[in-house]
Amino acid sequence: MKVKTIKKYFISVFLLLNFNVVAEEFDFIISGGADNARPVAVLPFSWKGVDAKAKEDAGAVIASDLRRSGRFAPMPRHEQVQSIDNYEDINLKLWREKGIEAVVVGRITQIPDGRLKIAYELIDVFRKTQEVRNGKLYEVDRNKLDSYSAFIQAKDLRFHSHRIADRIYEKLTGEKGAFATRIAYVSVDKTQEKKFRLMVADSDGWAPQMLFASYQSIMSPAWSPDAQQLAYVSFENGRSEVFIQDIYKSNSRRKVAAFKGINSAPSFSPDGRRLALTLSRDGNPEIYVLDLTTQRFSRITTHYAIDTEPNWTPDGQSLTFTSDRGGRPQIYRKNLFGGKARRMTYDGDYNASSSFTPDGRTMVIVNRTNGVFHIAVQDVETGNMQIITETRLDESPSLAPNGSMVIYATVYRGRQVLSVVSTDGRFKARLPSKKGEVKAPVWSPFLN
Repeated sequence: MKVKTIKKYFISVFLLLNFNVVAEEFDFIISGGADNARPVAVLPFSWKGVDAKAKEDAGAVIASDLRRSGRFAPMPRHEQVQSIDNYEDINLKLWREKGIEAVVVGRITQIPDGRLKIAYELIDVFRKTQEVRNGKLYEVDRNKLDSYSAFIQAKDLRFHSHRIADRIYEKLTGEKGAFATRIAYVSVDKTQEKKFRLMVADSDGWAPQMLFASYQSIMSPAWSPDAQQLAYVSFENGRSEVFIQDIYKSNSRRKVAAFKGINSAPSFSPDGRRLALTLSRDGNPEIYVLDLTTQRFSRITTHYAIDTEPNWTPDGQSLTFTSDRGGRPQIYRKNLFGGKARRMTYDGDYNASSSFTPDGRTMVIVNRTNGVFHIAVQDVETGNMQIITETRLDESPSLAPNGSMVIYATVYRGRQVLSVVSTDGRFKARLPSKKGEVKAPVWSPFLN
């Protein structure tokens, strides 16, 4: 394939991958699936302290998280039938009459050293069990599903509220919550001299932190599995180069790939010891794996077509990647220990940007059929594909670490916006940014 054609293809791929996402805060507009949500109530957490009030509304943060999951419909505060902060004071009959399945109560106490004690209880309104008393069987309430307290720094109240939301989500669904996670993205501010910035923020867009700023483009951030590092592509030296940067240590940044030609699309292995990436150092864009301990590169693919966007299977034994070796971009899978690459996708005339749910059973991709780009999921075993979005110009999906939600970009009323969709396609929402232009988001793994 001619070099000019290769460059043209890669430019189109990069343009596809870059899109506007949330800056510090964003609106949350439910566009589908809310009728399936379970009714819950998150009561305001009481406050006791020297300060007039807490710096964050913990109850509001928790309710927002649960709403964003698509699984729950928190009751508006003005409709709540009690204002309490502990399990002992709950009137189950009142909540049952309202059809509320679970109630969250909590309290925050400011202690003399400035720290906070936060405590919460999760109450299942309808839960009952049977027990024997004096030889007779009685039905009794056993409603407290969870209780928890912790001493935290005042600055960590919002993030700890996400932690509580994770506990609630897991208790009510049996799945691990992913609210106390982060996103990475590239911010573009044309009013600044160094207009390209690599950012990380909480999963809801709050607490943004700048890691790196540049006059030139920054692209394709990728999290390490311990969520301590980001790999990304920078053009600061006039060409694409791959760097790894520690998120929590200043000046901890190293260049890992700077060959002539293309250095792109980094992806950490599940054990964090290797980095898959696309290099054209031998003439054609191919998939390579870098051993981060020995600094040795292993070439994985050898084909005259373009191979790009490597992504690891959850077991770390194989890579999927996008290739046009069949004429048009499709997803292929290659075992690292030998064998030929196997084509994974056949529906539509374009499939790209693959990633896996944690159990490895489902693959999330961008699919184009009849000129329309959608986010789709495909059963890895059967090959059955399902379109899960109704928008038409969808790009760059990124899975939450629990595999429940996909964040992606699309166009709404002529403007690029961030959207989320559940992996079953039932819940959909738009998250238009309030300010700033950002692109290339990626969801972090679970945080320790």
